[in-house]
Amino acid sequence: MFIAETSPRGSTLERVIEKARWAEEQGLATGWVPHVPWSLDALTSLAIAGQHTRRMELGTAVVPTWSRHPYGMAQHALTTQAACGGRLLLGIGPSHQMVAEGWYGASYAGVIHHVREYVGVLEACFAAQAEANATGGGPGRLGGPVRYEGERYRVESRLDVPGATPVPIYLAALAPLMLKLAGERAAGTITWMGDERTHAEHVVPRLEAAARAAGRPTPRVIAGLPVAVCDDRDEGRATADRLYGMYQQIPTYARMLARGDARSPADVAVVGNEAQVRERLRSYAGAGVTDLCAMVFGVGADAASRARSQRRSEELLASLAA
Repeated sequence: MFIAETSPRGSTLERVIEKARWAEEQGLATGWVPHVPWSLDALTSLAIAGQHTRRMELGTAVVPTWSRHPYGMAQHALTTQAACGGRLLLGIGPSHQMVAEGWYGASYAGVIHHVREYVGVLEACFAAQAEANATGGGPGRLGGPVRYEGERYRVESRLDVPGATPVPIYLAALAPLMLKLAGERAAGTITWMGDERTHAEHVVPRLEAAARAAGRPTPRVIAGLPVAVCDDRDEGRATADRLYGMYQQIPTYARMLARGDARSPADVAVVGNEAQVRERLRSYAGAGVTDLCAMVFGVGADAASRARSQRRSEELLASLAA
């Protein structure tokens, strides 16, 4: 399954709609929108994109849990689900300590407990929506009951978003405990800055083991990867390091790089001519990755060259989807 990222940094809503339409026309399976905290809201963007597409899945990669209460996240997700006709994939994650504490004023201590309870509230909300649907909820009804009792979250409410269905949860799971939680309860995991070895030896086995112990099928493994088609592979690698080198300074991603053979983001980035990129993507599939979330970037000395590189990348992804 090949997936196009639909909202690069700085996108307008018009650009999101344009890319979503293009991705669907090309037969791509899923369009992903990142939640850039200082830019467009991912769920709202997908609610709008859902009005301009009919077939493909629409996912968030990913919304920080700290940005809203899980009950509020569930209501927002269900509204988006109604807007896109049941095609939403809710990608969430705890982000990083500097984001939780610096931007949202929350404590990052015991983050796995926070995420476990957050998922619990979402599950309770989506179960309430399913109950409301099954019992004929609608105008004049209070909706299905939402009850959750935890150390961090206590919720007793009701929920019934007209036209909505329960939303599958995808976790940005990189560390062992997060991967275990994803295997036990999520529809999939979304990774970033992991090479083939990291996925084959760290991500997939932990996900499979947790799912097997929980008596459920292995969730999807969605690899977020920088992708660029270009003639000069060395130039492409240098561009990748310049654009994504900052991730080496973030502990979570630094550990992902260290678990594999990658020395820098350039080693994770899929760059080269069409044949080289196609072959590298196959190697990720061989490592157990089921889905690609392609962060397409352009390579070249000027804007025109970078635009040509990006078009070639998009054309290759479209050909693979076909």
